[in-house]
Formats: sequence, structure tokens, C-alpha cells
Amino acid sequence: MRFWQVIQPSLKYMVRATSLTADDAGRLSAPTGQALHPIDEMFLFLNYPALVLKQRDLADRYQIHQSTVSRIILTWSNFLLSVLGAQRIWMTQERIREYLPVEFRDYADTTVVLDCTELRCQTPSSPLLQSEVYSNYKSHCTLKGMIGIAPHGPVTFVSPLYAGSISDKQLFVESGLCKLLRPDSAIMVDRGFLMDNCVPCKMYRPAFLSGRHQMPESEVRETQAIAHLRVHVERVIRRLKEHKLLDSVIPLNMFGNINQLYVVACLLLNYENGPLVKAWAK
Repeated sequence: MRFWQVIQPSLKYMVRATSLTADDAGRLSAPTGQALHPIDEMFLFLNYPALVLKQRDLADRYQIHQSTVSRIILTWSNFLLSVLGAQRIWMTQERIREYLPVEFRDYADTTVVLDCTELRCQTPSSPLLQSEVYSNYKSHCTLKGMIGIAPHGPVTFVSPLYAGSISDKQLFVESGLCKLLRPDSAIMVDRGFLMDNCVPCKMYRPAFLSGRHQMPESEVRETQAIAHLRVHVERVIRRLKEHKLLDSVIPLNMFGNINQLYVVACLLLNYENGPLVKAWAK
């Protein structure tokens, strides 16, 4: 209900998806009325990614037509993307320091903790498309996105989804995150982010052991410290995958709308559940 109160004032700007009629000659027909109240439509939409219920199942539960369910999902995914996407989630370094957890005291200039997540998708019949979306890491066709959190937990950056074959470095460049970073800030990433030449600021990353018999003690300590702090972005991604739609195989017929659903699910993380660490709630 608190979330409903946040978005309710924006309902007057909602643009509804409607069906096409033959006499419209390509124009969208005017809405003919609503089968559900807006708050029930919102709840239906939230059911869809959370429980990955089929549209026919939702139509039966809400006693409406299946095509109406489809239009509600499309309408609300676009609406929430506009409303939540209009909020400024990126935080300045000064603002982050006000909420900096004690655990980050040795990395106080960290602006964002980054990681990538992959959504499994149905294998296309075209060999060319298969090669585009195939992920060697997952050994499956995937869609790949980058998500970033502030040290104290909230999601502050979400990239669009890209084909699963894209590298972490290329995804970082394509995402536009570089434009938000300042020279005096820092990012914290996993060992696989090989992008030293394209990051305009400091980068905290676990050290590599390859080519060496053992690490110096200082590097071992730093690697352990970074891994301990990076676990929080992995916990955020685990919360994201609690939306069962994003933890199942995405069918090809959803490719037109999956990016909106994914970004909305990421943005909803700032409104769902509680803080990542109970001690940070204060």
C-alpha cells in the first residue's frame, strides 16, 4: 500500500495499451473501459514476474479475458518503467559517504559495487542468433545485464539487457556508466572485469594468481576484503532472481518486453524487502 501511494499520483499520465481494430487503419483504438481497478491491475502485474504465472492462469484468477491480462502487463511494465525510471537513483559520492557502512571504511571512495547477471533464454533457431546470445560462462543462451549498488545496499545503476555473448568490458562501455563516474571516485568489481583502460577512476578488484606461485600477504588480505564486500551485490542479484520470471528460461516471444520487465524488477528492489544488512537499517 505504501508503494501504491507513491505511484498513484502518476496514474493520470498512464498510456494504456489497447487492441487494434480493422477500421483504425493502424491507429490504436480508444480504451473501452477497465475490467479491474488500477490497484488490482498493479497487483496482477506484480504477480506476473514474481510468480511467473501464465497469462491464462492470471485471466482465470482475476476473471478477465487473457488478452486483457496481456494488455495490463504491457501497460504497467511501460508505466512503471517511466515512473520508477524517472527517479534519480544514482547517488553522489558525498551522499554515499553519509550512509557508508563501517565495513567500507578502508574503501570509503567506493561509489558503486558492480556485477553482471544473466537470464537464461530460449535457444533461437537461427545459428547466427544462437552465436549472439550464447554464453560460454553459463553454457546456455542468455541475456546479460549489469547492476550496481551503493555500498549501503540500494540499487543505483541498471543497464539494459544485451546478448549473452557480450563481454563484461564491452557491456560496461555500452552501458554508459563511465559518464557518471568521477576521477576521485572508485568502483568495486569482480576479478573478471578486465577493463583497466576504460575506467575513468580507481577500481577495486581481487588480484590474479595466474603466473605466480603465490600472492603476497597484502594482496591476499585485500582480495578477501573485497570479496567480503562484493557479496552484497550478489545478494541483491539473488533478490532479483526471486522474481521467478527472471530465474526461468525466457521464451523468444517475450523478447519485445523482457527488457522493460527486467529493469522494472531491478528498480522495484529499492521498494521491496528490507536492508541487505539489518545493522544498516539505522
